[in-house]
Amino acid sequence: MKTFLLHISVLFFVANGYSQDSSLKALVGGTLIDGFGSNPIKNSVVIIEGEKIKTVGTVDTTPIPQGAEVISTEGMTVLPGLWDMHVHTMITGHADYAYWDQTYPPLFKDVIMPASAHQLLMAGVTSARDLGGPLEESIAVRDAINKGDIPGATLYVSGPFIQHKPYPGTEDFRWGVNGAEDGRKKIRKLAKAGVDVIKLIDQDQMTLEEVQAVVDEAHKYNLKVVAHGHRPEEIRRGLQTGADCFEHTGLSSAPRYPDDVMEMIKERTADMSQGPLFWCPTVEGLYNYEYVRDNPEKLDNDSWHRGLPDSVIVDIKKSIAHPDRLPYFQLTPSRKPTLETKINQLLDAGVVLMIGTDSGIPMKFHSQSTWNELDVWVNEFGIDPMYAIRAATYWPALWMGVAEEVGTVTPGKYADIIAVDGDVLRYISLLQDVDMVIKHGKRYK
Repeated sequence: MKTFLLHISVLFFVANGYSQDSSLKALVGGTLIDGFGSNPIKNSVVIIEGEKIKTVGTVDTTPIPQGAEVISTEGMTVLPGLWDMHVHTMITGHADYAYWDQTYPPLFKDVIMPASAHQLLMAGVTSARDLGGPLEESIAVRDAINKGDIPGATLYVSGPFIQHKPYPGTEDFRWGVNGAEDGRKKIRKLAKAGVDVIKLIDQDQMTLEEVQAVVDEAHKYNLKVVAHGHRPEEIRRGLQTGADCFEHTGLSSAPRYPDDVMEMIKERTADMSQGPLFWCPTVEGLYNYEYVRDNPEKLDNDSWHRGLPDSVIVDIKKSIAHPDRLPYFQLTPSRKPTLETKINQLLDAGVVLMIGTDSGIPMKFHSQSTWNELDVWVNEFGIDPMYAIRAATYWPALWMGVAEEVGTVTPGKYADIIAVDGDVLRYISLLQDVDMVIKHGKRYK
């Protein structure tokens, strides 16, 4: 009855010549997950004015403004735009890194990175942390998106990886550190250029003094440090020096994190003066490899073609024509059984997990990775779906320091909102086909 009356009122406005205000939108009738973790709001109404959310309520309590564009969300789940906290926009599923790094840098700024950001957006990812990329190109693409010149997820960029020594041919996006003062100098250069975060990798190959200099200098400029967590010594050094977030659950086939590492993690999570300890486990690429290998038709989904020239699409397809032969994944079957154990260790220790995917690695496309990560968490590891959604909405915005602007469906915040037909809390995999994407009040899908 409520829905019927709402439809009658909308028809009344139209029939009586009320003009539609393009800056006003009303999302009406859906089940709203606002990002705070409480029970979803049934028969919700979200009023958007310009770029911002004006009102959140229900059909019973919230009148539809005269002239608003009414968008029915009946039968849909409405939720904040997703975040992916670990993407690589400079790569897009190609299996040969050395070839890619040699061939495609001229296309990074104008083709590859914009295509990646657009694919993320159309998959419902309205914000992403882009970790590791050439400095000038990363800043340029981020700023072009923010200005509205090109469509894409809002990017928070690190620029180049900081590590002991760059791999041959990767010097444009991997900066080596030779001594503590050199580390501080590199961070100052990144800060001056305007990066949003620092990405530290292979810190177990650096001296402890170098790692500490990088972290301290980053914090001096109010930049958080994201550190690799593949190997136990990387985690130890990251914890010792005050890194703000760890990535991955490890490329090792060791069945568990060592006891001393877990003690360090528990000590850190017990010290709430520093806030929560955050971690992006990025498990989907490893967990799903064998399935993709044995069901390669999944790679035929053309959503990852968006924005890419035919020549690049053909090149990527050629590189992944034999998924079973890719050197990148040969040890993956032995690592897969460790992933759930390590995630449970982190959860038991009080770590806050966030959704990040390593999107862009071989066979992992920006249009698909994020929902697959959520699916593995919920349907394979048994993580509560509301926890998983908050790990892709509320917590990332808080970590990035923009929780006053995005991350929840709240009056006054930017209207970064997605909707999907059906009940996401029961069927998380529905996110593989997001029906509506609104970013900063503009509807893209």
